[in-house]
Amino acid sequence: RVSLGHSTANLAIAREAVDRGATFITHLFNAMLPFHHRDPGLVGLLSDRRHVFYGVIADGVHTDMAAIHLAYHSNRDGLVLVSDAMAAAGLGTGRHQLGTLAVDISDVDGLLHARLANQPETLAGSVAMIDFCVRLFSKASQCGAAEALETASVHPAKLLGLKEKGSLEFGKDADLIVLDSDLNVQKTFIAGEQVFP
Repeated sequence: RVSLGHSTANLAIAREAVDRGATFITHLFNAMLPFHHRDPGLVGLLSDRRHVFYGVIADGVHTDMAAIHLAYHSNRDGLVLVSDAMAAAGLGTGRHQLGTLAVDISDVDGLLHARLANQPETLAGSVAMIDFCVRLFSKASQCGAAEALETASVHPAKLLGLKEKGSLEFGKDADLIVLDSDLNVQKTFIAGEQVFP
């Protein structure tokens, strides 16, 4: 599968890429040409008649809530929720060494920001877990819990052609989570076996 993203491609080039087999836009709005009314770049594919999936990092840092809302309501069936979480996820605030990179994690208004220590203006990825992203996405898009959960389960499975994943049905893998009413993870099952807590 071919993915587009982190690109300065204009809309004509993006459409040509889709004609040649691209099916996904990586990290919509991030490291790409900004939306412009005369040439919306990769963002313009959201309104294209050919179905293209697109990933949104809904961590409250990478993508503004208004941009998340706009994207979802432009193309509901194509949104694939991603966390962009890196190895420092869950480690808390402070400086962490990730391979050869030093990353600073700070709390800014209740949202964790991960930035390169030697380039503080550069995001180093996300430290948000996917359940946090689902909750934030549901709020930003003003969609219900079922629709928000589909963006992190059904849509990614369709994008990747994984017929045994994405929903609870007879014959599919029994990989699932149990959530409370606030969409916090309570239990995790892989192949029908409880692995958390």
